[in-house]
Amino acid sequence: MQQELANGLEWLQQHPDLYTPTALLALVFVAALCNWLVKRVLVRSLHAVAGKTRLWREASIKESGVIKRLSNIVPALILSNGIRIIEGMPETLVTIVTNVCSAFIVLTMALAINAVLDIVNNFYQRRPDAHLRPIKGYLQVVKIIISLIALILIVAALIDRSPLILLSGLGAMAAVLMLIFQDTILSLVASIQISSNDIVRVGDWIEMPQLNADGDVIDIALHMVKVQNWDKTITSIPTRRFITDPFKNWRGMQECGGRRIKRSLYLDQSSIHFLSADELERLQQMTLLNQYLSDKRAEVSQWNKELAGGAEVQANTRRLTNIGTLRAYVENYLKHHADIHQQMTQLVRQLAPSSEGLPIEIYCFTTTTSWARYESIQSDIFDHLLAILPEFGLRVYQHPSGTDMRELRQQFPFSQVD
Repeated sequence: MQQELANGLEWLQQHPDLYTPTALLALVFVAALCNWLVKRVLVRSLHAVAGKTRLWREASIKESGVIKRLSNIVPALILSNGIRIIEGMPETLVTIVTNVCSAFIVLTMALAINAVLDIVNNFYQRRPDAHLRPIKGYLQVVKIIISLIALILIVAALIDRSPLILLSGLGAMAAVLMLIFQDTILSLVASIQISSNDIVRVGDWIEMPQLNADGDVIDIALHMVKVQNWDKTITSIPTRRFITDPFKNWRGMQECGGRRIKRSLYLDQSSIHFLSADELERLQQMTLLNQYLSDKRAEVSQWNKELAGGAEVQANTRRLTNIGTLRAYVENYLKHHADIHQQMTQLVRQLAPSSEGLPIEIYCFTTTTSWARYESIQSDIFDHLLAILPEFGLRVYQHPSGTDMRELRQQFPFSQVD
């Protein structure tokens, strides 16, 4: 068998017109065979053995295709080196094949390194503190640098020149490159500031009304920050906008453990009056007002006694009002509410009156930051306050409606007015 092959090779060498094409076909066949063996046998065997390790599974190395990409280097090396030993090949063709194979090897290596960086990011994101310091933006910068280096090497390989020749011309192209990569440069600076100043993290609830963004941050990359809005839509925000534009981050609320309630009751100012003795006695039966009214009535009584003869004129005396008593009731109600945070600010204050009525603002914090639970607590509080107002002789103000006008007409028919 070996003798026959040797005789056949000797015969082909005596016929150059057949030797060169046959050797070239044999080289392509060997490269294809090696490619098949590497991918079908070696790579699969490596996956089967390494797939049993925990690191391999967690880092998703198989899905990244790193080893598959690296295996493509084998046929390129065979073609690049084999083409040189075939006799009778044109020098130009040898140079083209060698340069293309070199460029392909550089491209394959660059893609494999980028895939390794993706693995590093996936493995890093499994850390419990990964959302505090995301590295995706920095890895993307490294990918850009690797891609630029690979591009220079590929061009140098294709034109068969030293990469230093190309690098020497980059100085003159610096202004053009800065113009082309200005978004990348700005995004890189913004990413560094966001990370160093801890401005935004994955999982933060942010609001940026000018971009219609209101939801949780789900991804922070070099150029874009993705926000999943509460309606489940995705808003992609340029990273640099978090440095140049104002936005609200609700992380402080989530970390402190309390969410603010700031809402007003608008009271009909015509329903405000001094409390009569009967009203005082009735209100003092309320547990939340018993101690307050006892102390306040004693204070008012002492103050009025010191007026001597002036107390005969009622306008000179101090008297309790239904609105002041309501404020005291609400303060005690909040202090005894199990879902109101007692270590945070609590205010029941009167704002400036307007044509909408007299606002009584409730300012406090719940003991939970859960949206649904927060809304339930807030609604329960105002349900109670709206229902308790008649006990104080107070009414909520609202603009007259059609029902109000109908009732007025029934009470005062036009015939009686005429």
